[in-house]
Amino acid sequence: MKDYHIAVVGATGAVGQELLRVLERRNFPVASLRPISSARSAGKSVGFRDESIPVQKLNEHSFEKIDIAFFSAGGEISRKYVPIACQADAIVIDNSSVFRMDAHVPLVIPEINAEDVRLHRGLIANPNCTTAITLMALFPLHRAFSVLRIFAASYQAVSGSGTRAIDELSQQIKNWMEDDQFCSRRPLDDTTRAKLSSHGHASQSEATTVYPHPIAFNLLPHVDSFLENGYTKEEMKMQSEARKIMHLPQFRASVTCVRVPVYRAHSVAVSAEFEKPISLERAREVLAKAPGLELVDEPLSNRYPMPLSVSEKDNCQVGRVRVDCAFENGLAFWVSGDQLLKGAALNAVQIAELL
Repeated sequence: MKDYHIAVVGATGAVGQELLRVLERRNFPVASLRPISSARSAGKSVGFRDESIPVQKLNEHSFEKIDIAFFSAGGEISRKYVPIACQADAIVIDNSSVFRMDAHVPLVIPEINAEDVRLHRGLIANPNCTTAITLMALFPLHRAFSVLRIFAASYQAVSGSGTRAIDELSQQIKNWMEDDQFCSRRPLDDTTRAKLSSHGHASQSEATTVYPHPIAFNLLPHVDSFLENGYTKEEMKMQSEARKIMHLPQFRASVTCVRVPVYRAHSVAVSAEFEKPISLERAREVLAKAPGLELVDEPLSNRYPMPLSVSEKDNCQVGRVRVDCAFENGLAFWVSGDQLLKGAALNAVQIAELL
């Protein structure tokens, strides 16, 4: 295997930083690394293999002599610069949603549809993080029982919204804990309750910039923008992307995506209906053997997947596996995974390893 000249667009962001760590940890054959970011990050450096590498400003010449370009800088940057990178003969692995549903762009989870990488025309898309984590458990079950549809609810960490969201949660927690009435756990008076309802906390109203409401000690049933059908874009991605990845055009998914005050790792509660009769013993056997997935399912011993258990771990975890009492051929399960890894950086590097 030769060494490759690598560019990372968005190198100073949460996913970009994780990408650099994954490339180093998995000993990807890097001949040279070109970290790229916006003008905001001018003058910064990133660490890679005991070196401090200056971050370059993104421009039309950023991809000259680059073999593989990872994009993790948002949809607008991908829309403008991915074609430029492809014209420079770089193979692009894009983490945005811009090209995922294009017919000629493979959408790949290596444990599921690695063969689709061969179809690329210079661009491969990384799936949505919640979709990737869900399918790590759902696809092995689909191969055994043929999935028809799912009902799901996600519990998504703030790091899925980037470093600003992490900072916002931290600041809000700090502000809450400094509130005497909150810390004393006395009943809230009407004035304080009104402040909390409108701003979350009088002193933290300025800190509520990433989300429309405070995220600290709260749940927001709102991830991405709302569509005319009442779902959000994030919720509809589960159906559309899963159909493409699993090559299953009739698959249906009704999903509610929820942002939770967790720093890292997403979780999803899934109720799935299958065409074939379900055997719990067989389902557990399938999940235990699935690549990139660990079966953690001993509820009587308080062992089940949790964000703290999967944070900074490559593998996803599945548990709370049970026959679904609402479906004739149904299975309910709970899956957790690090959305910065399997939901983004790790999956992208695995795609590069396939190349």
